[in-house]
Amino acid sequence: MARKEYSFYPGCSSERNASASNYMVSVQSMCKTLDIKLNEIPDWNCCGASIGYADGGELPRHVMNARNIALSQKHNAGQDIVATCAACWIGAKESVERLSKSEQLLADTQSILADVGLKIDIDEKTASGVRHMVEVLIEDLGYDELAAPVKKPLEGLKIAGYVGCQTNRPFGIDGESFENPKYLDKMVEVMGAQPADKYEQKVTCCGGALAFSEPQKSQAQIKEIVESAYDHNADMIVTPCPVCQMNVEVYQEQINKTYNKNFNMPVVYYSQLMTVAYGGSAKEAGLNGQIIRSKKLEAIAEAK
Repeated sequence: MARKEYSFYPGCSSERNASASNYMVSVQSMCKTLDIKLNEIPDWNCCGASIGYADGGELPRHVMNARNIALSQKHNAGQDIVATCAACWIGAKESVERLSKSEQLLADTQSILADVGLKIDIDEKTASGVRHMVEVLIEDLGYDELAAPVKKPLEGLKIAGYVGCQTNRPFGIDGESFENPKYLDKMVEVMGAQPADKYEQKVTCCGGALAFSEPQKSQAQIKEIVESAYDHNADMIVTPCPVCQMNVEVYQEQINKTYNKNFNMPVVYYSQLMTVAYGGSAKEAGLNGQIIRSKKLEAIAEAK
């Protein structure tokens, strides 16, 4: 029996060949080392994310999240729901909050779910039981437990912890500051690397879906995020958010052309750092899925 078990909501970005499929590879490797069992929610659906705020209205978006929660309650009863994607996590949390405060919205949602033989139970545990993977690692295991399996300390690396906005607000990690969260810095430190603890862009928004609709605005913010990492002599940026990872990595080439820069900053996930520090290979850490390869991290992974 695993030390910890959770009901797992992977989200669309972690699907095979999707933008964060390498994130999922590293999460699975990390969880294997930490003896965490993730019980995937059967037949889960998209959370709606940004497109859910479009003309379809509020009800469809909350029904999509409610269906996932109802499936979790049916198949993985009593287990907290864990998401690796910030948008999936915050969307599910918001839906629970809205359904708990609106009798009409809850009634409409229950009516739709009933058509497919489902029902969602809304109580205090429902809200607290929707969690981000980072929450689980820090609040259920703690930094000492995360440090214990380290076999290859990430010595010589300096890493800028880019939290982004969704993973930090409005819920965040228990006891953390919204303006200056330290948990990524601490995770970097327990993996044996040096955190860029004065990095001032850690909660700046990457622009999210604005990368498509208003790319100039998004890229101006991404420029600040990457440039600050260089200013603090970071070797790479680490993040817990798939959208942040994608935007900050993918648009560096375009930013170089627009702003006459020479950015080539790797952007990795916390789970990739942990997998390498735990002795995993570059493939087990999903590092082969990066657009900007983290050669220094790969070198540590492949060192004997």
